[in-house]
Order: sequence, then C-alpha cells, then structure tokens
Amino acid sequence: MRVEERVYKNFLAILKEELVLAVGCTEPACLALAGARLREVLGRVPQRITIKLSANLIKNTKSVLIPYSNGLKGMREAVWLGIFGGESRLGLAALSAVPPEAVERVKAVMDLPERTKVELLDSPAKLHLIVEGSCGADCALVEIRDAHSNFVRLERNGEVLLAQAECGGDGPAPTDRSSLSVQAIVAFADQVNLEDVEPILRPQIEHNSAIAQAGLAGKYGAGVGRSLLEHCGESVGNLARAQAAAASDARMGGADLPVVINSGSGNQGIAASIPVIVYARHLGLPEERLLRALCVSNLVAIHQKTGIGRLSAYCGAVSAACGAGAGIAYLLGGNLEQISTTITNTLANVAGIICDGAKASCAAKIASSVDAAVLALNLSFQATAFPPGDGIVQSSVEETIDVVRDIAAQGMRQTDLTVLKHMIR
Repeated sequence: MRVEERVYKNFLAILKEELVLAVGCTEPACLALAGARLREVLGRVPQRITIKLSANLIKNTKSVLIPYSNGLKGMREAVWLGIFGGESRLGLAALSAVPPEAVERVKAVMDLPERTKVELLDSPAKLHLIVEGSCGADCALVEIRDAHSNFVRLERNGEVLLAQAECGGDGPAPTDRSSLSVQAIVAFADQVNLEDVEPILRPQIEHNSAIAQAGLAGKYGAGVGRSLLEHCGESVGNLARAQAAAASDARMGGADLPVVINSGSGNQGIAASIPVIVYARHLGLPEERLLRALCVSNLVAIHQKTGIGRLSAYCGAVSAACGAGAGIAYLLGGNLEQISTTITNTLANVAGIICDGAKASCAAKIASSVDAAVLALNLSFQATAFPPGDGIVQSSVEETIDVVRDIAAQGMRQTDLTVLKHMIR
C-alpha cells in the first residue's frame, strides 16, 4: 500500500500534535497552567481564587503528587503553584519554571482556606476547568476545555480577551483522524522519511527513558518497577513492563522530570514507548527500526483513543500498551497480520480495566497492560489468535477497535459516574 501525500502529512501532524512534553501528571499540570495564565491575565497574584472543575479532573488530581512541590498534591495546590511560579508559555511544562520559594508560599495559602474556593463544574465536557481570581478591584477568569492546554476563554475586569467556540467530543482536532487504520499506520512506518519523524520521536526516547531509569533508581510510589525487576527476572518482556512501570512510579510520585505524552497522558506516552525502546535496546536493533516501530506504537495508541476522549472510565494504559505491542511486533519484523493479531489479542484480554484516577497504582495497571501486550505478541508470532465471536473479538482488527471504542465511550458512562461517586463523596 502506497501512502498518499495527504495521509503522510496528516499522520505527521497527528504525531506533532499528540507527542508533546509535559511535566507531572497532565491533570495537575493543566491546573498549574491555568493558575499561571490567571496571574498573567490579572497582572499580579490574586488574593482569592475560585476553582471550578469537572468531576474527571477532580478524579485525576486528588491523589497524584505534583512535581517541583516537595510532596504536595491536590487541585488547590496545583493551581496556586502555577500562580506563584508557573509560566504559561511552557504549556504543560509550566511547572518546570516554579522556584523553590513558591512551595512555601503555597503551603502558607493552604493555611488560609478563605482564599480558595473549589466547586464541581456541571459540564458535558469531561475535561473542563474555570479559574477565577481577584485582587482589590481587579478580577480575571481563565477557562480550559476539552484538551489540557486548550484555553477557550480569557477575561479581565469583564473584558473578553479570548473567546473560542466550544469543541465538544475529544476537543480541538486540527488534524483529521479518519485516515487512521492499522494498515495505513504500518504503511506509513515503512515509508516515512526518518528526518520527518526523528525530531518528534527523539525527545520521547530520551525523556521517557530518563524517567524510567529514575523510577528504578529512586523510591517512588509503590515501587512497582523495582519489584518486578527484583522478583520476576530479566527477560526482555519483564524488562519492558518493569521499566514502563518504573517510569509511571516516578511520574505519579512527583518526579521533577518531563515526559513526552500520548493522547493527553504521560502514562500513555510511557506505555506506548518504553516497551518498544526496551526491546530495541535489548536486542541491539538499529535506530532506524526503533523510530519506525515508535511510529506504529504511537499511532496505534492514538487510533484506539480517537472517539473515546481524553478522560473516561477506560484505562488508557490498555490502548497505549496495545500500541506498544503492535510496535514491538513491527520491530521484530512482523507482518500486517501479526501486528493486527497482537492488537486483537491484547484487547480480548484487558480491555475492561477501569480508570479510577491518577495515582501510584497506575504503574501496576501499566505493568498488567504491557504484560498482556507481550503475551498477545507471543501468541501472534505462534500463529495463535482469539477468533471472531470470542467475546468482543470481531472479524477484523478495525471492527474490534471500534467495539472497544464503543464500550469505552458509551458503555462505560455509568461506570465513570459510579467510580466518581465513590471517589469524590
């Protein structure tokens, strides 16, 4: 299959759009970004703020540690940290500009509860945030919706400085996703000029590998990655899940290191890339092969998440690790059928893992998902596939992906509400 120029440019644009740098879990990073922008719009540090946020943002900020904060966590803390030291020009890496003294200022504000009000935002958008602030006679408002750095409204003293139409669905998508398919992704990986993708993928290799090593060397979260290495040996499959889990240990544990994300999530960026990198390094495969395999893993992960949304009850580690399995299959010289079967076998196994917020146990979910992807890969290379009609498995990989999307986006709506009910009561 020859990739048309239109599709080629489209896939490059998707990779550039989705594979961006973020510091800390993307939901607290989103809140910190909003805090930084609020201070900039207001022109000074506010005396009081009101944070209005959707339930899914609460779910993903209540339990995860914030980088550059000396162990702080929480939605109030994230916004104030952005106010005192964040830089909105850095996007989701806004926290990387925070000076040490800002942490003490945040702690002082936490002792003055009257300065911060938090409200649940009743919105059809799962990712929706409004932060209002005032100082003396001046007031300002910033609003983010649908995507973590997508400002849709800025106001100062009632004057509208920015107003964008609401996007709905999965947020602003300047790139068309309709051309994505497993067949087209593999063809793109075969034919892409590496000079076009290396500037996008090289930061993912370097940053995500660095945080994986930090997770193995330090004590973060439950230490899932370290435990896997200690108890489960050094097979390449275990190294892949251990390093991916370790990267999540560090990220969820507040490590001051950036990650290249996928589909709005650092954990998904980790799960889609680290297993592929580990296999390539362990087997001594050429860098060209790794770059092409990362095209497969990242685009397959994005393909699955299209239509599900940034935040849902469906654990994104599954789609990301499934993408990694496809990337490893490509890395090992697998054909289209073997790559497709790896995807199907993974989804037939672990498609039902729920998302109950960003926290230490995300590392364990990544480990489980990568384990399922490696099992799926091994079965595929033994010419074993779960047949159509076995549960959700359909007659083609695209139909199976569509079914999982429907389950995640529609079937798990009530699951999401039930999970949220128990998390925020």
